[in-house]
Amino acid sequence: MTDVEARDDALHDTKIDVEVPAAGEYLSVLRTAAAGLAARMDFTLDDIEDLRIAVDEASSMLLAQANPGSRLSCRFVLGGDTVTFSASVRSRCPQLPSRDGFAWTVLTALASSVDVRLTEPDLLTIELTRRRPDAQG
Repeated sequence: MTDVEARDDALHDTKIDVEVPAAGEYLSVLRTAAAGLAARMDFTLDDIEDLRIAVDEASSMLLAQANPGSRLSCRFVLGGDTVTFSASVRSRCPQLPSRDGFAWTVLTALASSVDVRLTEPDLLTIELTRRRPDAQG
């Protein structure tokens, strides 16, 4: 087994859950986690930065609708060649982000895939996946 295969096996389906107060001051925790995990997956420096910005953008979109005093619940899932980030927040009047807006355009440009969904009457979730550069094919 090569070093790359061993690393991929060790990281496959690893889940990291992070919950922070739904406030902008805590976004640095999520950006740092994203960067550290992407570096562990051998992402390039540019791709690490793209993932950091995507995580920040998705989280910011959710914070804009968060109930006061609520929490931002996040999960990073490491696949063989991907990092998937999902974040959820409770909102009194959740609305799906506009797919025509600048923030959505930035988010979809930085991630390999993006999904947004409303579950329960008040839980808004954004999920994005970024593939390791050599796996984009």
